[in-house]
Amino acid sequence: MIFQRALRRELFSAAGAVFTTLFTITITFMLIKILGQAAGGKVASADVITLIGYSSLTYLPVLLILTGFISVLLVVTRCYQDSEMVVWFASGLSLTQWIKPVLRFGLPFIVLTGLLSFVATPWANRQSSELREQYEKRGDIAKVSPGKFQESASSERIFFVEEVTGDLGKVRNVFINTNKNGRSSVVVASEGKMEIDAHGDKFLVMSKGSRYDGLPSEPNFQMMEFEKYGILVAAQTKAAAGNKNAKSLSLSELLEDPNKFNRGELLWRISLPLMATILLLLAVPLGYVNPRVGRSANLIIALLLVAVYLNLLNIVQEAVVQEKLALNMAWWPMHLAALTVVVLMFSWRVKVNSGSHPLVLWSKLKCRLLNGMRSKEKSCS
Repeated sequence: MIFQRALRRELFSAAGAVFTTLFTITITFMLIKILGQAAGGKVASADVITLIGYSSLTYLPVLLILTGFISVLLVVTRCYQDSEMVVWFASGLSLTQWIKPVLRFGLPFIVLTGLLSFVATPWANRQSSELREQYEKRGDIAKVSPGKFQESASSERIFFVEEVTGDLGKVRNVFINTNKNGRSSVVVASEGKMEIDAHGDKFLVMSKGSRYDGLPSEPNFQMMEFEKYGILVAAQTKAAAGNKNAKSLSLSELLEDPNKFNRGELLWRISLPLMATILLLLAVPLGYVNPRVGRSANLIIALLLVAVYLNLLNIVQEAVVQEKLALNMAWWPMHLAALTVVVLMFSWRVKVNSGSHPLVLWSKLKCRLLNGMRSKEKSCS
């Protein structure tokens, strides 16, 4: 009991330090990214803090998984370096007896990871998407300065608006000059407004205007009048829209509409708590280190294994989205393979610590030979 209390206290202390470090690094990168988006006019400056809060919720599941894994790894490594594990094994205790206290320590991380992946993260993605969409709807018109020519981001169009209404939803006396594939097109209209269709494509819809294609001196010059005319401003690809919507859906909505994007998102959410559990167990045998050698190599190998695990999960998720794998055949093999690696590493470490490993047997034999020689020397003297 004393050991378990001391171990739990040390694990939570290490977890606090690890989580603070990882969260600070993540927040810093998110701040730089979102500030860059605000400077580029993609998000509102007033929404930067709110978007950072929502983005932090989306990263928390992975941060909690890393926190639990690194904390257990650091504590086990320290016990090996300070020779506390020698005392542990000399007392007749096995490495497998670390499983129970480690799982007790990691249970809050596993539960929080599940709650965040199934509840908090979809809500944060939904709120973040709504903020960005609200800004995009008002931003395209709000960025137009009345009485000033402005060039589009693709450099294919030049806009001119004489007047913007008070609600920023409509513009009056619109002029658009488009140069594409060496052909010029001019559109003038008395008014216009931004609209987004069901597929997420954004159009500038103008009414009561005229369109002029080519130059008046050219034989293929065309002129037409219209009551309503729309120009595509930004297209939303189906893949991007599907992934974006899937990340914002609740669990019940994912189950009600099991399309390929929703199945991929469901696999990701199921895998995170399983990954948290398996990595907690993996950290125990992986924490072995020779007391005479530094532990940096051990940490590098452990972090590489986590990176490989996450990349494999992304690959399997993409295979489900591309309908190359079925969900019921994709979510478990990778975790079963990782659990098998954990069992093999535990059995190997237990065998080494019990003295049945060839290297340990050779060390014991050498010690016995040396002790026998010393005893003979003493008897001779």
